[in-house]
Amino acid sequence: MKDKIFVALLLLSLLLQGCANNTTPASTAGNEIERKIDSLLKQMTLEEKIGQMNQVSFSGENAEARELVYKGRAGSIINITNPELINSLQQVAMEESRLKIPLIIGRDVIHGFKTIFPVPLGQAASFDPQLVEDGARVAAIEAASTGINWTFAPMIDIARDPRWGRITESLGEDPYLTSVLGAAMIKGFQTDNLSDSTAIAACPKHFAGYGAAEAGKDYNSTFIPERLLRNVYLPSFETAVKAGAATFMTSFNDNDGIPSSGNKFILKQVLRKEWGFDGFVVSDWTSIAEMVSHGFCKDGKEAAEKAVNAGVDMDMVSELYQKRLQELLQEGKVKQAVIDEAVRNILRVKFRLGLFAKPYVNTGAEGVLYAEAHLLKAKEAAIKSAILLKNEANVLPLGEHIKTIAVTGPMADAPHDQLGTWVFDGDKNHTITPLKALQQQYGDKIRILYAQGTAYSRDIKTNGIPAAVSIARSADVVLAFVGEESILSGEAHSLSGLNLQGAQSELIEAVAKTGTPVVTIVMAGRPLTIERDAALSKAVVFNFHPGTMGGPAIADLLFGKAVPGGKLPVTFPKTAGQIPLYYAHNNTGRPWQGGEILLNDIPQEAGQTSLGNTSFHLDTGVEPLYPFGYGLSYTTFEYSNLRLSGTQMTASDVLTVSVDIANTGSYDATEIAQLYVQDCFASVTRPVKELKRFDRIPLKAGEKKNVTFTLPIAELAFYNIEMKKVVEPGDFNLWVGPDSRDGLTSSFTVVN
Repeated sequence: MKDKIFVALLLLSLLLQGCANNTTPASTAGNEIERKIDSLLKQMTLEEKIGQMNQVSFSGENAEARELVYKGRAGSIINITNPELINSLQQVAMEESRLKIPLIIGRDVIHGFKTIFPVPLGQAASFDPQLVEDGARVAAIEAASTGINWTFAPMIDIARDPRWGRITESLGEDPYLTSVLGAAMIKGFQTDNLSDSTAIAACPKHFAGYGAAEAGKDYNSTFIPERLLRNVYLPSFETAVKAGAATFMTSFNDNDGIPSSGNKFILKQVLRKEWGFDGFVVSDWTSIAEMVSHGFCKDGKEAAEKAVNAGVDMDMVSELYQKRLQELLQEGKVKQAVIDEAVRNILRVKFRLGLFAKPYVNTGAEGVLYAEAHLLKAKEAAIKSAILLKNEANVLPLGEHIKTIAVTGPMADAPHDQLGTWVFDGDKNHTITPLKALQQQYGDKIRILYAQGTAYSRDIKTNGIPAAVSIARSADVVLAFVGEESILSGEAHSLSGLNLQGAQSELIEAVAKTGTPVVTIVMAGRPLTIERDAALSKAVVFNFHPGTMGGPAIADLLFGKAVPGGKLPVTFPKTAGQIPLYYAHNNTGRPWQGGEILLNDIPQEAGQTSLGNTSFHLDTGVEPLYPFGYGLSYTTFEYSNLRLSGTQMTASDVLTVSVDIANTGSYDATEIAQLYVQDCFASVTRPVKELKRFDRIPLKAGEKKNVTFTLPIAELAFYNIEMKKVVEPGDFNLWVGPDSRDGLTSSFTVVN
């Protein structure tokens, strides 16, 4: 079982982390790397030390870059992908500079380098740690083949507001799911041996709380009290440390008035002291300088002072360390020990990467980019990431009676937009779109009619819709490919409304009026408010931007060569007005009880208290359009016989939960079983449900399996009213089921 394996690996990593921490200071414990660092530090001038803390961005051959490297004024370069140029700069560092310290070469490799996988939110829909690890492994192999040895991923911000464009880079709204998948991604990038030639250093981001930006507006402020920070927003980062993440990145936001790049509490108290992190911390792009814009610093000099004293080891491109640290040292505002520690952290990662021994990349490597095995992995990821949201009258999969299909919509043949956001190196010429895949696989068997309908997702023109209506009338089924262009999600791409853009809803409505069954396939970077569109469709398949191989994956799903099994990693609201909307919310003193009168049911001049004084929206109620963890299949599953190993437990016990799951349909398929727990009463209010385990259960048609979860009671700990992490005695409810809304229930008690 994957959850058992993860727990075992986590416990092992905790043990290893503890062993590593016990070697500090490693120079006195015989650690070879630390001795080498000590030796280098003794030889370095102040300018060379500050140089290691300076990261610069160059995209091509540049004399200034070579000069900086030669003088030891740059410790890292980002955004170079030419292996010959990288080798040339490494040669300057290793053979011409005084101390011969290699460069660490960074690049945003978020969900693939050349072979593009589904966006991270899509990968999270698979609930498959191995798939996520494999995706990062492919990305690392391809990136490392060009000389890149560091990436700014995974993004493990907890994201509960789909208006925020960067939700697409996240692993969803849940701390546990994000922790498990984030650790898997780190392993994929770094392997078990960071010095391996195909390994690249991971950089979990954004530390911390960035996903809670007010109004879902990028770079915006957050206000996350310490208890909420520790219970919800920090666990994924703590798991990243335990998983061996080499580096960390600070976030753009201020929280409670303190920008993350100047926040001593999270960087020194939590990250270093409590968690024992010994890699290095890099700022986000110019985020140190931006503390002036925040109003947290008077000028760049004060920003450099606050950042380095807070624990930011490397300055990404603002050059404030390069320009200001020497002056700050002379004035006594920054101590030499602070600079030395930052340089030590940076050199430690470079040694662990093996860059001193192997600084160069083999420029003759062939067959790495877009390798066949990589494309197959990308297709598998796209299949497992697809979520079936509706399938009325089992219109899917398409059967042999289908002789003519009408393909329409702006995403049917959009090779660039299908890749999603944060794709700097992918090539749309390698993308296989759904239209191309359908034509290649079924063009000789089925009549495929195509009319774009609208030119792109924001297109408001309707003059292309009549052609779509015409082919719909001639077809047995309409495949409407709608969604978002890639530019509509990602960094700085926030939205206040989440409906389909342009005339896409009008297109769906028009083809639906023909009476031909409409299957709507959505490709987007975030949850969309598609209630109206789903109502007009016989079936709905949702794909967070699926990447290079999205077309073949979708074709296989539509025709039943593959069976959808993805689950939503984030709640889908009915309207943007419901946001924030997430499953693990706290209860109110007057929780919604169901059955309340909604807006259009209210009698005129109704009494003030006649609606039932509970917590809900008059116009939408309280339920989402689709809950977290939701996803259908071409088959059906039945849960039965839920059993607990005990009903009275202590904090040191391990609870075993078993349940029978049967495939009661006619297709072999995989069910993602989910285990949730509720702490019924505590010293502070607790969520109504929290995901604690999940597992992918393959079942043949008609097959039944007994599924077992193991849950250490210690994992029910939370930060209590005294800000201590404890398991409090009390009553707990437990659910096992297909999503966060439905399932079998039981209960147990924790005693002292």
